[in-house]
Amino acid sequence: MSSAAVNSEPAPPTRQAPLGGPFARVVAANLSSSLGDGIARVAAPLLAVQLTDDPLLVSLVAVAALLPWLVLAIPAGVLVDRIDRRLPLGLAGGVRALVAAGLLALHLTGALTIWWLLLVVLLYGALETVYDGAIRAVVPSIVVRGDLPRANSRIEATEIVVQQFLSQPLTSWLLAFSAAWALGLNTAAYAVAGGLALTLPAVASGVAARRRRQVADEPGPAEPNQDREPDVAAPTAGWRAELAAGFRFIWASSMLRPLWIVSVLIGICHAAITSTLVLFILERLDVPEAWYGTFMLAGAVGALTAAAVTSRLKARFGTGPVMATVNAVGLGAWFLVGVFPLAGVGAVAIFVSFGCTTTWNVLVMSLRQAAVPNHLLGRVHGTWRTALWGAMPLGSLAGGLLARSGYSTPLIVGATVGLMVSAVGHRYIATLPDPETLDSMEPARA
Repeated sequence: MSSAAVNSEPAPPTRQAPLGGPFARVVAANLSSSLGDGIARVAAPLLAVQLTDDPLLVSLVAVAALLPWLVLAIPAGVLVDRIDRRLPLGLAGGVRALVAAGLLALHLTGALTIWWLLLVVLLYGALETVYDGAIRAVVPSIVVRGDLPRANSRIEATEIVVQQFLSQPLTSWLLAFSAAWALGLNTAAYAVAGGLALTLPAVASGVAARRRRQVADEPGPAEPNQDREPDVAAPTAGWRAELAAGFRFIWASSMLRPLWIVSVLIGICHAAITSTLVLFILERLDVPEAWYGTFMLAGAVGALTAAAVTSRLKARFGTGPVMATVNAVGLGAWFLVGVFPLAGVGAVAIFVSFGCTTTWNVLVMSLRQAAVPNHLLGRVHGTWRTALWGAMPLGSLAGGLLARSGYSTPLIVGATVGLMVSAVGHRYIATLPDPETLDSMEPARA
């Protein structure tokens, strides 16, 4: 069985048409949401150190941000696949705006404690699982399949610019002036994102695709569909069946199953490499602490550059060859700086590795969106993220243990293991098709 038939030949390059007004609104909503996320991620730990000097309590901020992805990503995917997808986008933005307003009120009244802050971060994370699944599921409904890499690149570029270039310095400056300004802007950003999401056209809802699915499933005189996707729960099935539907679809797909496994294994290796990267940069590369943020901008520049060129690389060389190359090059860059711990080599390695990761993420997302039927997008996305992000803390723990023998060790060992995984999966990755060549169960929009 396979959810898609493929043509391994790269599609010939064609003139790129505009992605359209609905996609522009998606980008605008995501820009505003990314601004809110960026402010929250910078402000939360800085507020935490003002509220407590207990390192364990401060570390719980990161735990509270990650925990919802481990337990709520799949249920959020079920929700996204059950209802009009514009509603979870608007709901996530609106409720996060209310939560941010509550945080602002607690700060202004002097009632904010570390426990209130942890609750706010936990709520932000829970709502982010809903928003992230919905925004990824909306994109295939409003752009044609061949434009998915270009569309996802623009979304990635927006997030990079706003969260890494704009939010970090802006939030730090606002917090130094007055935390109320930062928290107020956070509230407004989420509110605008929710409002823009509700202005998306009906095609973004996913309702029409689910109706087509239901009609196709009804018995009739027509010939049965010989290319139906794996046995998965329809949107009207019980919640228990729907929770497992994403996993069953991925596991039954000859293309997605190995891609999922490779992605998780490579994610663990990257988590091991980056878990103690700050110590490697400060202690081994001798970068002054005051310059750490500026030094890390090399990664932001690399990611932004990759987002700008990924679609062109895919059109020129094909999805599979590009993915196989960036996977190996990114890991090789970490290995190189681990062996030659020099500041200049480190800046180049961060630029290259972050860029390669961005290209990989854009192309994986595009393939998944093209291969998965519209009515399953939320559940497959949630299942994918649960396994990937749930496994990465294991890599972080391994990196911390390896760093006890030297700050270069996690980079060398993590990159070596990652390159071994890449070598084993190279032939498979290199033959992955372009999204537009997938014979999806549902026709791409014209």
